[in-house]
Amino acid sequence: MSSSAPLYSAPLARPHLRAVGKQHPRPSIYSAPRDEKGNIIFAQPPEPEGIEERRRHRKERLAVSFRLFARYGFDMGGAGHITARDPEFPDHFWVNPAGVYFGHVRVSDLLLVSHEGKVVEGDGLLNRAAFAIHSELHKARPDVIAAAHSHGLYGKAFAAQGRLLDPLTQDSCAFYEDHSIFQDFSGVVLDSSEGERIAETLGQRKGVILQNHGLLTVGASVESAVWRYIAFENAAQAQLLSEAAGPTKPIPHEVALHTSRQMGSEAGGWFSFQPLWDVITREEPDLFD
Repeated sequence: MSSSAPLYSAPLARPHLRAVGKQHPRPSIYSAPRDEKGNIIFAQPPEPEGIEERRRHRKERLAVSFRLFARYGFDMGGAGHITARDPEFPDHFWVNPAGVYFGHVRVSDLLLVSHEGKVVEGDGLLNRAAFAIHSELHKARPDVIAAAHSHGLYGKAFAAQGRLLDPLTQDSCAFYEDHSIFQDFSGVVLDSSEGERIAETLGQRKGVILQNHGLLTVGASVESAVWRYIAFENAAQAQLLSEAAGPTKPIPHEVALHTSRQMGSEAGGWFSFQPLWDVITREEPDLFD
């Protein structure tokens, strides 16, 4: 399969957005499913039914996610990658081209990559570390649609300590007993065998701390995986700041476990992503090109 032979040829239509006034679409949360009384159902809505529509849906959210990473400062040099499994070919994933600034990534820039490392759609450069890590994660976790990794400042600083997050805040409880540490740092990940070990260390959890490296999160949607990365970085920052200020008081185990069920769901990740989607799509509509 060559890079000049796409796997599909059907046109991709831009999704319809109901406008308010003359300029901006209505906030996306208004399109969430509702019950018979009109109350929003706190659940992640299903993707569009058609393959092309689902593909476009994932790619758009992937492009928005890179714009978000740029805004949050998760764009250290050429480091970082977010992937989304293709809805038609589950052994392929979409990823950002290496060397393109996150804040400039468009839907049309994304690469479709097979689990054998072949770029079968797009003409950008493949980040070999992205392939080595993400191909193995997607193989090991059929439930995972998306995975996010970058070299955010606070995530790196916390990863250098070689320990798990403590349940210090309501937000950090989202990761309580649901993240792990990969301690075998050996340089830039270019070998799939190390990707296999990272996937094994992640297990069925939502996130993994790559010691001396950074953070990585996964989810059953692009939205949840990316929100989890943002929240993971934030939790690392909060713990570093709190510990620098003085002794901390972790949340008791039973309370932290209960809070994790409230804060860490797929639906919660989808919900928290919606305002961020609205900001980027309103202010940077060129991403849809």
